[in-house]
Amino acid sequence: MEMTKEAITEVGDMKRQHYAMVINGERVESSSSETFETFNPAKGETIATIAKANEADTEKAIQAARQAFDHGKWRKYPVGKRSRVLNKIAAIMRSRFNELVEMEVLNSGKSVGAAQVQVNQSIEDFEFYAGAIVGHRGEVNNMPYGFFNYTHKEPVGVCAQIIPWNYPMMMAAWKIAPAIAAGCSVVVKPASLTPITAIILNEICHEAGVPEGVVNTVPGSGAIVGDYLVKHEDVNKVAFTGSTPTGKDIMEKASQTLKRTTLELGGKSPNIVFEDADLEAAVAGSLFGIYFNTGQSCEARSRMFVHESIYDEFMEQFIEKTEKLKSGDPFDKGTHLGSIISRDQLEKIDGYVQSAIEDGATIATGGKEMHIEGFEKGHWYEPTVITDVTPDMKAVREEIFGPVVVVEKFSDEKDVIKRANDTKYGLGSSIWTTNQGRATRVAHQIQAGIVMVNSPFSAFPGTPFGGFKESGFGRELTVETLDLYMEDKSVLSYYGSKPLNPFGV
Repeated sequence: MEMTKEAITEVGDMKRQHYAMVINGERVESSSSETFETFNPAKGETIATIAKANEADTEKAIQAARQAFDHGKWRKYPVGKRSRVLNKIAAIMRSRFNELVEMEVLNSGKSVGAAQVQVNQSIEDFEFYAGAIVGHRGEVNNMPYGFFNYTHKEPVGVCAQIIPWNYPMMMAAWKIAPAIAAGCSVVVKPASLTPITAIILNEICHEAGVPEGVVNTVPGSGAIVGDYLVKHEDVNKVAFTGSTPTGKDIMEKASQTLKRTTLELGGKSPNIVFEDADLEAAVAGSLFGIYFNTGQSCEARSRMFVHESIYDEFMEQFIEKTEKLKSGDPFDKGTHLGSIISRDQLEKIDGYVQSAIEDGATIATGGKEMHIEGFEKGHWYEPTVITDVTPDMKAVREEIFGPVVVVEKFSDEKDVIKRANDTKYGLGSSIWTTNQGRATRVAHQIQAGIVMVNSPFSAFPGTPFGGFKESGFGRELTVETLDLYMEDKSVLSYYGSKPLNPFGV
């Protein structure tokens, strides 16, 4: 069946009943005419249908990206020109900020406050890489007399970018911005649960002047679309954010064609509160560290270690504040926690809580599904604190990905470092102490890619984001991310007056 096409010159109304794929600068329907529904998880209601890509559609997107990279003009643009286009993307996003926030809230169920922060950072990502690429260049190296060597940076090629459901627009921006700044072409596969804002972001790219084929979006099944992208010989790099088991599968399949990979995977991040911490700051920051984005964050500080000398006082305040957090209408500015993304995820979260109870832990507060007036069909879970846990419990060792924190006491710095590192993950971590020496000492021993000291914030444009161990590898959000989308070519020249004759014949 021939695909229906519509060239993109402007985004138009963001709120629609149907969203098409974006291939080669055009809105495109599935070659099979298949669609799938996407939902508002806060209400459990369908909000739109989405064109469902299959292998044939994915192939067309890959070839559009390949053609744009091999024969198009984007990679040949002077970096200043690419920079201006990235800044225009950011300007369009900023001019339509409220609409983008609305769509992010509708499709993800997150609170409007969280969505505003994330859309704003998405804009700043494009602004950051618009500046970063201008100053990103190769080096001239010291050589023996008569030889001149420099490194030339070239874009790696066609990049598959697989986006998670917890930060739909922000994760798309984290990946698209550095890739196109470097001169690459991309094929984006958004999460099936939250495809809308990734599609809209692609449309904005074209409105801003990104040439046809440079950014393509194919929503659909990970088992079909994602798998096809990862295995395809015309794809040079895969960037993936998601679960560790899926990351392992991608790495294995990508190895068959020796693709570059960037993997930002799961986490079970520690939050350490020492006896000399500013208690008020530690309570407030720890609260945000686990419950921001309803706990649906890879770097959520979901294992809390509190020094025994302040444990009772800290926990009294922490539980009191947890119980004051407001869940409900995501568009209410007073809402702290939005909904859980799906019924399956809610049941997974509750399964971990129930396993903790069976293992002998105590539910200090929360621990069950919520039913909120006006949102009865939505998916809601109480912010939950679990105490009396042991390191071998499933709820302590595995990523829950919801508003659930497990809490342990500690008495010794050396011991808490050992316990904090007793995990297969190594993404985020937080330290609360007023002793700068201790902060630095502990930060250097924590096995994690991100260490937050007296602050719950883990990411700003310009700061490296990524993990150790089974939390993946590669860093996003920083200048060095550009190198993950570029090849270093060594150019070695001889300028001596006497011809070189190594064999002497």
